[in-house]
Amino acid sequence: MITRFARILVLTAPLIAAATGCVTAGEPERVPGEIFRDCDVCPELAVVPAGTFMMGANGREKQEKPAHQVTIAKPFAIGVYEVTFDEYAACYTEKACTRWPDDHKWGRGRRPVINLYYSEMRRYMRWLSRKTGQVYRFPTEAEWEYAARGGTRTEYWWGDKIGTGNANCRKCGTDWSGKLSAPAGSLKPNPFGLYDTSGNVWEYVEDCWNPTHLGAPPDGGPRHEGYCRDRVTKGGSWYYFSKLSRAASRYKNDVRVKSYNIGLRVLRELP
Repeated sequence: MITRFARILVLTAPLIAAATGCVTAGEPERVPGEIFRDCDVCPELAVVPAGTFMMGANGREKQEKPAHQVTIAKPFAIGVYEVTFDEYAACYTEKACTRWPDDHKWGRGRRPVINLYYSEMRRYMRWLSRKTGQVYRFPTEAEWEYAARGGTRTEYWWGDKIGTGNANCRKCGTDWSGKLSAPAGSLKPNPFGLYDTSGNVWEYVEDCWNPTHLGAPPDGGPRHEGYCRDRVTKGGSWYYFSKLSRAASRYKNDVRVKSYNIGLRVLRELP
């Protein structure tokens, strides 16, 4: 589903990008599994195929119910990694992003950018859209979960048990677990080639918070009804226990509050 803002970008971004010399003529056909980036300072992207999956879970957690079928009708590209400080720095250097966030004294570089407000993350994606002539946005909750599962149906993409060293979460057996974020790509990728979809930092999605999946759209579109001052976060983090790093797990955060636990992963629409 394309939002009104995204439709405007589709019409205007190519003109803006052409004026700045940042867009090439024509979009090459992208195939599932392909890894690419739109510019030297843009996030690396993986092409995710269209498909159908079961979203949510019918276990003990009320907010994950009911499990329901969702069909993603079109392929899309999504960040291989959570957006890093280095990638965000390019937006700040060009003065499109106006605040330099605190790194909690952990270091910047390839670590996921943290301590951003939801609105500042949107500003970053608007900058990417203008720069490239493409539509960058938050993934919907359904798109995010579909990509994070990587075609699997287990609790985590690697199986039903957390195991050791598979994710950066509390008591999960990595050098960073329960202490701090890890540099992007420190652990294994999922079958779609995406890193840190379990643990490291929570990732915001587009959807407003709703206490369950009742009424969720079957086409993977965003939920813009509900309590929109809280937005859904997915994936768990270095600080939280492993059950919150399951693909079906979902939480919320007040968009007026920034955190050293929350970052983002971009989605880039394909023609």
